Amino acid sequence: MKPVVVIGFLGSTLDAGKFGPGRWNKWRPTVGLTMHPDLRVDRLILIHGTAHGRLAEYVAADIASVSPETAVDLRLLDFRDPWDFEEVYGKLLDFARAEPFDPDAEDYLVHITTGTHVAQICLFLLTEARYLPGRLLQTHPVRGSPDPVGSWSAIDLDLSRYDSIATRFAAATRESTSFLKSGIATQSAAFNRMIDEIERVALRSRAPILLMGPTGAGKSQLARRIYELKRLKHQIAGTFVEVNCATLKGDGAMSALFGHRKGAFTGAIADRPGLLRAADQGMLFLDEIGELGLDEQAMILRAIEDRRFLPVGSDREVGSDFQLIAGTNRDLGEAVAAGQFRDDLFARLNLWTFRLPGLADRREDVEPNLDYELDRYAEREGERIGFNKEAKARYLAFATGPDATWQGNFRDLAASVTRMATLSPRGRIDIETVDAEIVRLRRLWFGSAAPHADILVRVLGQDRVDSLDPFDRVQLAEVIQVCQRSRSLSEAGRALFSASRARRTSSNDADRLRKYLARFDLDWATLSQA
Repeated sequence: MKPVVVIGFLGSTLDAGKFGPGRWNKWRPTVGLTMHPDLRVDRLILIHGTAHGRLAEYVAADIASVSPETAVDLRLLDFRDPWDFEEVYGKLLDFARAEPFDPDAEDYLVHITTGTHVAQICLFLLTEARYLPGRLLQTHPVRGSPDPVGSWSAIDLDLSRYDSIATRFAAATRESTSFLKSGIATQSAAFNRMIDEIERVALRSRAPILLMGPTGAGKSQLARRIYELKRLKHQIAGTFVEVNCATLKGDGAMSALFGHRKGAFTGAIADRPGLLRAADQGMLFLDEIGELGLDEQAMILRAIEDRRFLPVGSDREVGSDFQLIAGTNRDLGEAVAAGQFRDDLFARLNLWTFRLPGLADRREDVEPNLDYELDRYAEREGERIGFNKEAKARYLAFATGPDATWQGNFRDLAASVTRMATLSPRGRIDIETVDAEIVRLRRLWFGSAAPHADILVRVLGQDRVDSLDPFDRVQLAEVIQVCQRSRSLSEAGRALFSASRARRTSSNDADRLRKYLARFDLDWATLSQA
């Protein structure tokens, strides 16, 4: 049997009594819970304030006399106001997060009989939310009898049966969802609904999860946040192991994933446990799973279903109990049809499938992610960088507009912020820095077409360029290039209108070009000097 650990408050009233033999005629809940013949308490974490330190030591001594097998762990936790819900909940949450709980090795009971009503409510909330990974323990006196032992009962919370109570935990659900989004206040309603569903699935299921979406859409980060959320709720104990399957090629793929025995092949000079073994009791994230070979896919399927597999060169199976998250930027359904992916593995992965949209499909989320990337830069570099008001408005106008394709998704955004922050030594990103970054992004996304954008920005300025239709931008950029290569307005006109000159009665190409440039408030003199 696993050791039983009880967590509870010292009762400043119920646990107190005369310091004499008469105290044994009174029911004291903390002492009494260690006196039940049918409740073994191996360790008692007893929370108390500074003002009740003497009482805590006295109660611990009494417990030692009636239950010497119980180790009493006194924990000092002071509240400025024990009736302040926010303070009590916050400090107990910090306590729960710092405690090295191990539900696989210990059973936990949370004693809610003592303490203020606020403390009892907070213990209930934290237990329901799995920050305290145990059952509730209630103790009661025996009415009409001076019995110091009393009675006890344990409650295994299942709020699915209590709809009226479940509404009280909406805040905890929002916190979990925000955790998965790294605290980013995303505005995309469809994305937020998807994250809500992922949060529910992650906390209620150990089945594989398949994350689909383009490169850079955030699959890897989301997988890690799911792991951290489950670990925070004490639902997982092992490590997070991430594998990019695109890097596993040839004979080394089997060895990397499933391990090998010494001497299994040339170069196998020692046993290798493999990545699946490393993920035992934890989570395995197989990114780009569509790149795995068919043989590796077959063994992965066996490992998911039976929790067992055969290392390379071994005649004895090994086990690993892990939760799988798979990621891919390919359409696995099409890969199955093409014979490149096993249909039985796809069926096993396809229970919980979520498609992460690219940044171009979530333009309303550019601004909150922009702020998030600035925060990440500050944490990484130790320097806080911000935007000038006009510079931020210009960047967002471009970043949320049709010209921003965000082909690399959030990786492009992260790189863009890093470049602008690095080139802003005074701590403020200005318009000039933004304009230069917009030129870089256009080059990145449009390649040889980018010089057109550079010319227009140089001649007209970013604001004027943003006001032009895409058709006019392409046409005007070509006109400006021809003008700058020509020695005169007439020469530029002849080059631009050479194909149509034979079909016209008038060949005044210079006048025709002059009128075209005037539409954009340009003239030959301006362009010849640009």
